[in-house]
Amino acid sequence: MIGIVMFCVALLMLLFGFPVAFTFGGVALLFGLFAEGPELFAFMPFRIQSIMENTVLMAVPLFVFMGIVLQKTRLAEQLLEAMGKLFGGVRGGLAISTVLVGALLAASTGVVGASVVAMGLISLPVMLKYKYEKSLACGTICASGTLGQIIPPSIILIILGDVLGIPVGDLFKAAVGPGFILIGIYIIYILIYAWMKPEAAPALPMDDDVNSKREQYVKALKAIVPPLALILIVLGSIFAGIATPTESSALGGVGAIALAAIYGQFSWKMVINSASETVKVTAMVFAILLGATAFSMAFTYTGGDYIVEEILSDLPGGATGFLILSMIAIMILGFFIDFVEISFIIVPILAPVADALGIAPVWFAILIAMNLQTSFLTPPFGFSLFYLKGVSPPEVRTMDIYRGVMPFIAMQVAVVISILLFPGFYGLN
Repeated sequence: MIGIVMFCVALLMLLFGFPVAFTFGGVALLFGLFAEGPELFAFMPFRIQSIMENTVLMAVPLFVFMGIVLQKTRLAEQLLEAMGKLFGGVRGGLAISTVLVGALLAASTGVVGASVVAMGLISLPVMLKYKYEKSLACGTICASGTLGQIIPPSIILIILGDVLGIPVGDLFKAAVGPGFILIGIYIIYILIYAWMKPEAAPALPMDDDVNSKREQYVKALKAIVPPLALILIVLGSIFAGIATPTESSALGGVGAIALAAIYGQFSWKMVINSASETVKVTAMVFAILLGATAFSMAFTYTGGDYIVEEILSDLPGGATGFLILSMIAIMILGFFIDFVEISFIIVPILAPVADALGIAPVWFAILIAMNLQTSFLTPPFGFSLFYLKGVSPPEVRTMDIYRGVMPFIAMQVAVVISILLFPGFYGLN
């Protein structure tokens, strides 16, 4: 039972706020020395070398760099302005524009925090100005910003591909369907809510002049076409088999710099700042990965993986019972800890059981990714909620944000259940 105790101690320390990477590494060192001694960690340098030589993980800093560069090009601002003019005349049009821009940002940057902050700074004041219900505006922004978790090129899909040993390109293809379903459900919800409660999402006064409308369409195309072209090049090269995700991420980085030049935002200072931020994010991810590697090694040696596998394999309902329990466990953990820790610690424990039960790995990975996306919205520690509160005006209360995300959490859970029950509909079985 040493492994189980070790796991509980690590979770307890995380709840007390200890740094993730050092928590996993420190707990592994303490229990490893107790169970075996220094000899247990003799192969640790070889594991670290293996991680550093992993070409799949090279896509993480490159896609992060692409996202940060695009964040600095005023891409979100131009997209929101263009979409707002196109859909503003419809009830709930600003909220629909926010969802569509969130989807485009997700597919072009994949950085959740950047998307939520950008739309919170740009879209939220406009929606409040036109008397949108605060909870609807906040919920839409938070939910739209988290689309970067499931819509390729998603960092979480790259990590899950490495952890589960699945080609990242296969995960990108499999995630497109659920991503579009989620976008469609968000838009339908907003339209129905605006129809039932018109004062919550009023239409904007629109200019009836034909020339003015034509100019709006031209501006919208100019704002949408460049990032859309980058998305098609990056994802299209993967789906067509022309490039690996790592190669296409490098292409995306170059494309992001080209877009910065097109938007007149290119400077060497911007490139250096983007590279510096990328190093910080990448260092965080890989520090957690190293700590998780040490933890996994100690956990496996103490026999914790066998105990977990035995318990989960004997659940009533077989594969279905295992999937339901694992999704509930991941969702609950998502209330308190980040998706990176869950991916590196929890998923490797669940993966052997899923394989033994004959569960399709791509299906399992998409279920986890969708579930982890929900964790960004769940109070009290959903990161999107913190991102938005940090840039919200004083009149927006925390309860407005919490109340606003609840329907979107329900929609995400409904999509997770639909993937669980009808994988064939998404082509995942």
